[in-house]
Amino acid sequence: MQLSKDTPAIVTGGASGLGRATAEAFAAAGVPVAIFDINDEAGEAVANAIGGSFHHVDILDEDSVVAGFEAARAAQGQERICVHCAMASTRGKTLAYDKETGGYKKLDTATYAKGVEGVLVASFRVASHAALGMSALEPMEDGERGAITMTASVAAQDAQIGQIVYGSAKAGVNGLVLPMARDLMNIGIRVNSIMPGIFATPLMLGAPQPVLDSLAASVPFPKRLGKPEEFASLALELARNGYFNGQCLRLDGAIRMAPR
Repeated sequence: MQLSKDTPAIVTGGASGLGRATAEAFAAAGVPVAIFDINDEAGEAVANAIGGSFHHVDILDEDSVVAGFEAARAAQGQERICVHCAMASTRGKTLAYDKETGGYKKLDTATYAKGVEGVLVASFRVASHAALGMSALEPMEDGERGAITMTASVAAQDAQIGQIVYGSAKAGVNGLVLPMARDLMNIGIRVNSIMPGIFATPLMLGAPQPVLDSLAASVPFPKRLGKPEEFASLALELARNGYFNGQCLRLDGAIRMAPR
């Protein structure tokens, strides 16, 4: 896909971190960008800086997502590109030792379901609504109508202790990719995912420096945290390169996460 003013993009979670870098990269490539986020102040600031639009969207709420797509399309036209970076998850071990009872307590199923809703279900929600809108577009070269990129994680393949929710939900995101790409193949919509490793996002950078140094040292090469701009670069390539389809790509400096 040749990126231009005629290939509008929607980036969820675009107010900060990987999403912000992605929104900035697409805007720099001449693409109109709509940002979905719940952080109004930061989202508005990023949108204003890149000449895009901001829409308050809660990915956990179907009506909010539908309204966001409608508003973005009214502002810049039907998107050709959707990069889904936003998520909401929960933590916990399958069984955790309870000092008070001297026994084990299981992770509450409702807590598990809430985390899966914020990662896996939300990814399907955003991607499927994007696909529905793209399906009405006129096809471009090779019959392509659009490209969807979801954000998984290296935890999809090597989740650590305490990541039963996050790891399995992100594995589910990867599980969406191939069947969705096949569902949409005759419509001309491509679907891929990126599995980032340890990246220097605002959330990660809130950790103590010794922790950050240890994490950086655990990356085989280069021995540093990933840069959000590197994630954005891959998101751009997945949109541009029409032969990327049905792929789940690790972006991690060759790290393989230890159990803890």
